[in-house]
Amino acid sequence: QVQLEESGGGLVQPGGSLRLSCAASGFTVDWFHIGWFRQAPGKEREGVAVISSSNSFTNYADSVKGRFTISKDNAKNTVYLQMNNLKPEDTAVYYCAASLRTTGFDPDGYDYWGQGTQVTVSS
Repeated sequence: QVQLEESGGGLVQPGGSLRLSCAASGFTVDWFHIGWFRQAPGKEREGVAVISSSNSFTNYADSVKGRFTISKDNAKNTVYLQMNNLKPEDTAVYYCAASLRTTGFDPDGYDYWGQGTQVTVSS
């Protein structure tokens, strides 16, 4: 059974950092493209970062370029999202998702989703 579990969210002040983890079970992360998405209250779910199954390709939303880094640890079967210089507008529930088909940011292209972890950026 394919499962994804996010962790690492919390409350952080503007300018702070957090590292989110996405632990996979039931498959290995080098079989799938893995994306991080976020959804703020009243807004649509948006793609934040994606890493290809081969680790050869990463992509970021313009709003997070230069601040967020996606990475993968195959030995731990985990994908990470390092978030630096956080801003209040980064506040959202963050989800990781797995896809066999796409490295894009369309949520419809992803087949498996975690439950999400809350990130709140506030002073």
